[in-house]
Amino acid sequence: MTDAIRVLITDDHPVFRQGLKGLLQALGVEVVGEAECGPDAVRMAAELQPDVVVMDLHMPGGNGIEATRTITRTSPRIGVLVLTMFRDDDSVFNAMRAGARGYLLKESGAEEIARAVRAVAAGEAIYGPEIARRVLTYFSDMPDPRRAAFPELTDREREVLELIAQGRSNAEIAGTLFLSQKTVRNHVSNIFMKLHVADRAQAIVLAREAGLGESR
Repeated sequence: MTDAIRVLITDDHPVFRQGLKGLLQALGVEVVGEAECGPDAVRMAAELQPDVVVMDLHMPGGNGIEATRTITRTSPRIGVLVLTMFRDDDSVFNAMRAGARGYLLKESGAEEIARAVRAVAAGEAIYGPEIARRVLTYFSDMPDPRRAAFPELTDREREVLELIAQGRSNAEIAGTLFLSQKTVRNHVSNIFMKLHVADRAQAIVLAREAGLGESR
């Protein structure tokens, strides 16, 4: 008899946590803890070392993306399964980049959730049918392979990053793209946040490693 899969549930809605806990326990999964926000999930994952953290994304007090990134970096053996209401591309690709092994919508059925927990515990990657279609569609519709490096960026942000990688100043970028410098500053700030870099130099390194900024 194999040991039960040990799971930490992270969600800010107590009713949902209780329902999910009951579902998993009925299927022989051991729920070792419940967290209400990202920082609690990070702390409890370090203490409890579960096999899987079932993670919501948007919660008061700290989001699931940052928690996922921290958990997968500090405890690589722990698998993170995102279970959320959000199906937008930014949420999906940010979770993937943060190291989540699975991504399901909360509307998924009990069997699908149970199957995903088992798969993630076994080290597999698993995505709900709709999410899988979105990922496949995104990459199949992408003529320039460089776009795959930063799927979380919008087309405009990618244009700005391309010019940053070429060493252009904000004023030069504004003139090239016919934007105000304030708008360019906002795009640059969003790029730094999405790429998790502290400054322009780090952004340039990432962009050039991905093949951006090669032509002027």
